[in-house]
Amino acid sequence: MRTKSLKKNKINVVTLGCSKNVYDSEVLMGQLKANNKDVVHEEEGNIVVINTCGFINNAKEESVNTILEYLQKKEEGDVDKVFVTGCLSERYKPDLEKEIPDVDQYFGTTELPNLLKALGADYKHELIGERLTTTPKNYAYLKIAEGCDRPCSFCAIPLMRGKHKSTPIEEIVIEAEKLAANGVKELILIAQDLTYYGLDLYKKRNLAELLEALVKVDGIEWIRLHYAFPTGFPMDVLDVMNREPKICNYLDIPLQHISDSILKSMRRGTTQEKTTKLLKEFRAKVPNMTIRTTLIVGYPGETEEDYQKLKDWIIDMRFERLGCFTYSHEENTHAYNLEDDVPQEVKQERANEIMEIQSQISWELNQEKIGQDFKVVIDRKEGDYFVGRTEFDSPDVDNEVLIDAAKTYLKTGEFAIVKITDAADFDLYAEVV
Repeated sequence: MRTKSLKKNKINVVTLGCSKNVYDSEVLMGQLKANNKDVVHEEEGNIVVINTCGFINNAKEESVNTILEYLQKKEEGDVDKVFVTGCLSERYKPDLEKEIPDVDQYFGTTELPNLLKALGADYKHELIGERLTTTPKNYAYLKIAEGCDRPCSFCAIPLMRGKHKSTPIEEIVIEAEKLAANGVKELILIAQDLTYYGLDLYKKRNLAELLEALVKVDGIEWIRLHYAFPTGFPMDVLDVMNREPKICNYLDIPLQHISDSILKSMRRGTTQEKTTKLLKEFRAKVPNMTIRTTLIVGYPGETEEDYQKLKDWIIDMRFERLGCFTYSHEENTHAYNLEDDVPQEVKQERANEIMEIQSQISWELNQEKIGQDFKVVIDRKEGDYFVGRTEFDSPDVDNEVLIDAAKTYLKTGEFAIVKITDAADFDLYAEVV
């Protein structure tokens, strides 16, 4: 039997999944730091906390593989304890405890105080907005609500995150001020559903009022909106976007599909006609808005005709940014009662074809940018280039602007005005003006 190492405990937080998980890990790390714990993010540590994702099959596999990888390190004596938290743990705790019993303890998404206790720390209620950010210093995610009240048939998020719960405006502003004081210049607002913000607290959709409060925070230059829902979109948000230069002309609005029969089965509460009308209103109100969307192909019952309709619509709408997922048949969701009848290879072919179409659209839109000037923020240096983004691009998922490092020296986190000199499908090349 191996003996426990005598070295001082170092807690390594490993994050899987989406930006909401990144945020939760940062809050956990902030709490540990306030308890004088030695905490690192995805580095070596003898105590490991894995913040898992349980959204779709690939994500669940990655989470399980990561748990097994750290248990192997525990077996070999490189790690003393392994704790598991996050969505996978929330959703499958009893199964995980039975199947992978060597984990020291499992915690759900709402059990932060218990997890801290297991790590020898106290939950400090007064730490509004105190967190250790893991993103580049110039941007940070800002979670404005937790959970979701939408009934989408394919989605397991309400099982893992519970009902929608907005954070009060004053608390979000305090957090934004603390981030700005630490050098953050761009806030990326996240929630399972931004458009629902405020309904529980203020009895009305209050995203516009929140934005009005956030633009007053000194030091913040960009505010970006992620994960809006098409039904009941609060149109006053567009007025604020038009009026306030700090709010990026950018909206991430997952639309999932466009065939009426599929939208009905998905329980999305909208139709092709309503969705198209909404997008046209967006474009009319904010003419240079970039719209990012995500789609699902291979949903139960998706016929060749449904798919063709989706494809034609994408060609018509010419989204600036688009991602496509294959449908994942998730237990305890409404759609799980339907037959998962589209073969995996057909799902994959459809997704590939849509991304091929999008690649061409993106290339054409990028060609139009050649010769134009844009304000960019520099995220990092990679190889021979400084890598930046315009206000129309979110980190990790959108276009990047590459600036030759041999010609110009730029600082990470700083803004620069550049002229686009060349463009590929998803990259722009530029020189500083």
